Amino acid sequence: MNDSFLHENLKDNITYSGYGVGGGIAIGTAYVYDTNLLAVDRYDIASEDIKKELDRFLVAAKKTRRQIAYLQKRARNFPGAAREELGFLFDAYDQMLKSSRFMRGIETRIKEELINAEAAVQEEIAVMVEAFASIDDPYLAARIEDVSGVGKRLVRNLSIKKRPLFSSLPKNTIILANELTPADTLFLDPKKIAGFATVSGGAQSHIGILARSLGLPTVIGTEGLIQKAKTGDMVIINGNSGKIIIQPSEETISEHRILKTNYLNLTRSLKRLSKVPAITTDGTLVKLKANIELPSETQALIESGADGVGLLRTEFMFMNRKNAPNEEEQFNALKSLVIRMEGRPVTIRTLDIGNDKMVNDSLIGIGKSPNPALGLRGIRYWLQHEELIENQMSAILRVSVFGQVKILLPMISTTEELQKVRKIRDDIARSLRKRNIAVSDPLPPIGVMIEVPSAALVADNMAWHADFFSIGTNDLTQYTLAIDRTDNTVMRLYNPLHPSVLKLMQLSTEAAFKARIPVGVCGEMAADPRMTALLVGLGVRELSMPASSIPWVKKRLRQISLRDSVVLARNVMNQCDSKKIYQIIDDFEKASTTKF
Repeated sequence: MNDSFLHENLKDNITYSGYGVGGGIAIGTAYVYDTNLLAVDRYDIASEDIKKELDRFLVAAKKTRRQIAYLQKRARNFPGAAREELGFLFDAYDQMLKSSRFMRGIETRIKEELINAEAAVQEEIAVMVEAFASIDDPYLAARIEDVSGVGKRLVRNLSIKKRPLFSSLPKNTIILANELTPADTLFLDPKKIAGFATVSGGAQSHIGILARSLGLPTVIGTEGLIQKAKTGDMVIINGNSGKIIIQPSEETISEHRILKTNYLNLTRSLKRLSKVPAITTDGTLVKLKANIELPSETQALIESGADGVGLLRTEFMFMNRKNAPNEEEQFNALKSLVIRMEGRPVTIRTLDIGNDKMVNDSLIGIGKSPNPALGLRGIRYWLQHEELIENQMSAILRVSVFGQVKILLPMISTTEELQKVRKIRDDIARSLRKRNIAVSDPLPPIGVMIEVPSAALVADNMAWHADFFSIGTNDLTQYTLAIDRTDNTVMRLYNPLHPSVLKLMQLSTEAAFKARIPVGVCGEMAADPRMTALLVGLGVRELSMPASSIPWVKKRLRQISLRDSVVLARNVMNQCDSKKIYQIIDDFEKASTTKF
């Protein structure tokens, strides 16, 4: 279990535990990056100097917008999800610097309070951050990062002090910071930066996504780290275990050099597994598929040896645009991807918006919800918008003639919702055929994402109406435990091995088995090799994960037997204590794998 937010002294070592979001091990010299707002003086200005101060502020705002435009250009060179993530954020930054409440608030403070621009920026930021933080709304809470990012850049451009350039840092530097913004990560040169760690951030935060794209050993969520570390310290970052060691002893450094070498050798050896089947030692085949967010990720999927796409997030077609894509646009985007997969199955999840999904609210008119996680999202939203349903379902059905296509429905909570979608699919298919537009025969199967407790609890009934199940362990854990997985204050309570979550998963797999339909897992558990034996023992025969995780899971799968996995699952399901469950799994892993 992850002991986040704890630290301990081990001989000469100062060790912190956080969340490892970028695999690998880095040994290098610390650079402590102060990401707090620059300290500025607050001073009064004369009324006749108001225009001069406003002009100074507007010049800084224009300079900030030019910098953001430059960052947007750099961001286009980033891979996959990182490019979309950065594009969305910099668009938000740019909007804030146009005619907005944020800008008007600063100008009003300068005029009415007769204070300097730097102080006006900081005070407006403080008010907005406090207002957002007081609202129990994950979406607005996430906007704190946007406000702070723009504010810090404005203050820097108003001040004489300049930000340090990461490009000037020596080779093998490890950056330690309270936080790193997406703009900061654009200046991280992997040839010089060995890894980084931050106090803030979660696995699903912007920095978590970007860390995985950069491919650097990274640990986030390490409270107290900055208070102990100083620039020049020797530091070890273990992105696999989530450990950070400051001022390590010579013995610890030697141990981690060996671990690093072993890890790199193993990573290279895993590439050979792309051509071998994902099969247990006693002959049970498990399909390993990839979750993808963008068509550009298909090449990495193919190179990993994936059996297909287990989850295609269709939100990519709705991002960074002012108008929703029509049927033809969606058809062309999906057709290109399906053809590229060369016959491998592609599971297309219908639009899942709301909560933490990066789609412009005004684009689709979703509006603000008091609690987005429990509001109009996923299938609930989809079923209320006839044009959206027709466009997306028609596009998917038309694409089905170009390859193996499946339809996956998010946030299903009742059997009635599933039945409605089946009828919609059949009606649209008849309409297309009447217009002599080809669709596959039989029609693409429809599956249900088991990610809310109500779906798991009626899985025995739902299984008779669904063609397959896909258990989304991220949201299932979140909704079962009432824990926002993106909230740093409660993230350490997020526990997919909680007995209640496992029981809901067991209900789902047993229901699928009785109805003789396939059942898979597409959440983070699927990508964790430590969980592979448990999932196989529970009856899961398909795992979908980031393409980079497939070799690791395949390696683990080829080391275990179905018989031992079933015994493990029975032992785990007999427990009602999470700590005991983790211990059972750890003992099982230690008995059959080498730790890195």
